[in-house]
Amino acid sequence: MKEFLEVFRNHHGLEHSDAEHQSGGGNARNDQTRAASGHRLNWVCGGKAGLLLVLATHAALCEPHSATLYVIDPFRKPHFSRSVASRRPYHGLNDARCETSETALEGGSAPALHFGALAFPSQCRSLGLAAPRDKPFLRQQWRPHMTQTRRLWLGLSALLVVSFSVLLWAGSEIFRVAPPMPERVVTDQGAVLYTRADIERGRQVWQSIGGMQLGSIWGHGGYVAPDWSADWLHREAMAMLDQWAQAEGAAGYTQLDPEAQARLRGRLQLQTRRNTYDPASGTITVSAARAQAIATVAAHYVSLFGNDPATASLREAYAMRNDTVASPEHREKLAAFLWWTAWAAATERPDASGQAQASTGEVSDSRVTYTNNWPSEPLIGNSPPPSLWVWSAFSVTFLLAGIAVLGWHHAVTHDREEAQQALPDSDPFASLQLTPSMRATAKYFWIVLALFLVQILLGAITAHYQVEGQQAYGFAISQYLPYSITRTWHTQLAVLWIAVAWLGTGLYIAPALSGYEPPLQRLGVNVLFVCLLIIVVGSFAGQWFAVMQKLGLEYNFWFGHQGWEYADMGRFWQWFLFIGLLIWLCLVGRALWPVLRGPATDTKSIVGLMFLSTVAIGLFFGSALMWNEHTHISEVEYWRWWLVHLWVEGFFEVFATAVMALIFTRLGLVHARLATIAVLFATIIFMSGGVLGTLHHLYFVGTPTAVVALGASFSALEVVPLAYIGFEAYQTWKYGRAAPWMARYRWPILFFIAVSFWNLVGAGLFGFLINPPLSLYYMQGLNLTPLHGHTALFGVYGMLGIALVLFCMRGLRGQMRWDTGALKVAFWALNIGLVLMALLTLLPLGTMQLLAAIEHGYAYARSADFMQRPIVDLLVWMRVPGDVIFSIGALALTWFIFRLWVIPRPEAGDEQNNEGPTPP
Repeated sequence: MKEFLEVFRNHHGLEHSDAEHQSGGGNARNDQTRAASGHRLNWVCGGKAGLLLVLATHAALCEPHSATLYVIDPFRKPHFSRSVASRRPYHGLNDARCETSETALEGGSAPALHFGALAFPSQCRSLGLAAPRDKPFLRQQWRPHMTQTRRLWLGLSALLVVSFSVLLWAGSEIFRVAPPMPERVVTDQGAVLYTRADIERGRQVWQSIGGMQLGSIWGHGGYVAPDWSADWLHREAMAMLDQWAQAEGAAGYTQLDPEAQARLRGRLQLQTRRNTYDPASGTITVSAARAQAIATVAAHYVSLFGNDPATASLREAYAMRNDTVASPEHREKLAAFLWWTAWAAATERPDASGQAQASTGEVSDSRVTYTNNWPSEPLIGNSPPPSLWVWSAFSVTFLLAGIAVLGWHHAVTHDREEAQQALPDSDPFASLQLTPSMRATAKYFWIVLALFLVQILLGAITAHYQVEGQQAYGFAISQYLPYSITRTWHTQLAVLWIAVAWLGTGLYIAPALSGYEPPLQRLGVNVLFVCLLIIVVGSFAGQWFAVMQKLGLEYNFWFGHQGWEYADMGRFWQWFLFIGLLIWLCLVGRALWPVLRGPATDTKSIVGLMFLSTVAIGLFFGSALMWNEHTHISEVEYWRWWLVHLWVEGFFEVFATAVMALIFTRLGLVHARLATIAVLFATIIFMSGGVLGTLHHLYFVGTPTAVVALGASFSALEVVPLAYIGFEAYQTWKYGRAAPWMARYRWPILFFIAVSFWNLVGAGLFGFLINPPLSLYYMQGLNLTPLHGHTALFGVYGMLGIALVLFCMRGLRGQMRWDTGALKVAFWALNIGLVLMALLTLLPLGTMQLLAAIEHGYAYARSADFMQRPIVDLLVWMRVPGDVIFSIGALALTWFIFRLWVIPRPEAGDEQNNEGPTPP
């Protein structure tokens, strides 16, 4: 510091004088010394605040009452040199609040600098100076080297470029080797069974009835009805075996001795796994026996999706309403589509030269089907290929290696402790003035609660379908609110209410960070709110009309039900939502623009990361627009997981991380430089596995082995940072106890801690349980999947959304007394209810299914024979206590917000203190 002052004084020809050092805020008044040249130097050192403010005046050359303000921040490149003659204050939420005032000086008056509590690091480790443009000497003398923040930005940029390049390459490989869609399916005598038009039409029918929300395809979808690909495959295999057994004089395949059964299974595998697709003609050829089996299974599905009394018990077991598909013709087309999905799961890929297995007439153990031998089906020899074993082992190895490397990094860096942060004497947000647009965000949080409550109600109805099938305590609910609709709305609302919470937080916090209210910002916030309401009501209405078969297939894709889980809304509504997200992006961006375009600050990188994640949230929803009505399923699945994994689990998480860091920084609990480094480092660690980890959802949708290897390797890295989530939880807990006034944020802090807990359990433990290829081969579509889904989606993102809502409520209703009793009930009930739901139902039921899938095949684990067992009914009923407790928590949270807003009570002493924002 002394070296800098000596250089500064010598360069300007100034004499040094004693100066007052002031720490933490207040007025700074310094001795003055005149040099022979008429220069005058006044300086103030911020002490623990770590900011040096130098006020230099040039009495002879400058205008009276003007000065040049040099700001030197020890941990970033200096950012401005400005005249402070104006009385207009320089407002930067993350910088000093500087203003000028007249201070009596010998021979006249000159500006003196006032500054308040600063949120900058406390030690001066490096110096830099932003000199005026006519002082290049100082710019060169004090130019700092590349900062750690800049290196992290470069590393993050390089990581994203490489990761997305590889992800796009993986997509091209998936598209290249996807199961072919035939022009015709014929018997070896030339009879046409199905055409491409039949299969495409059947897919439209499947989508219109809810698609993945009623059963599943290739393991993706609902859990009550069977996986239609596995179910068809098993039924077709049994039909062929029974034919051959009857031809040999037996009543059926199960009546044969083990040796005869093994002989017929070998014959079945040759016929089923052989690839008879001819690329030149686009024709698949099947044997007469297989054609007869196809007809038998197709008749079963025509009966099942209609109103045939012969399959009534199955419809009840599958939670299907009568006449799920009203038209007999559409039921036949649906059967064609389901057959094709089963054919892809049973048929081996051609080798690298394009030679199909059919030319040799042999079954090679090294060959895999288009779906990497999924599902497990002993009858046709579908079992995990060697590559799944190998890459699952490597997945565990990469996880252990990643934990070791991150542990080494923590061991190296944790001793580099910064000096204790000087905490503010009072809540910095208490003096925050609400802007009109910030007040307008309150309605977003009300709609969050409404959507949350409706989602819980629909979840209860959906769960009850597992025990009564078509009724709810005697009421034929399936005829008015079918299972596929309740599950559709339940899953969509889970994403919507969490997303609205984060959208509202972005709109609230952007003006708070910049101190700037753009023109017509409130109007934009209100217009966006109306758009969101229209999207929710309009898309849900279209889905109901589609599932009830009242919309028509020609309108279903655009206005009805697309059938893709989490991407169910019609294309029109997807475009509407995409435009709404772009509006949100513009509203947040224009409010942050002064910070983004303004001088460098310690938190500018975090604000920049928040803005970039906002851009990504707005733009990456566009992945839902990348497929059309007849795009190949493998391609749809690739882009759908861009939406689900990258949009929800990726960029929303980056956005939330940046917002949390800005909150803690603004509260003065963490050094801005440390927060910036931590957020950028965490983003790099997360994205290093998060981008390519998307591929672990695509193991069995026609994916080549190289892409499976990438997904297995990088999905393991997603779990690595979660191994150290305890450090984050402990640090958050410390923030909650850092100052007496932090009691105001006790419950948002506790919800942040709950996020850390469920990140470890839901995303980490239960996530990695199903992530390796070998695990997912058996677990995909079993109840171990919603075990991960519920504990990660609500436990992490839902808890985080609630924490952000409560933080915004503290600002919106800052003077009002908080009913902590209701919040206590909400916090513990939501967490305990989620624990009971997971441990009493999903985990034991999923484990039972897993054992059944390994021993008997996947089709049996999803069949009515297994799912209608009394023990399964008992496990489903055991979910009731957890669901009730969880619902009490949601109602308590709603009551807290309602009481805070409708019947508020001022905090004690507020009338005298008058601290905090005025309630709207």
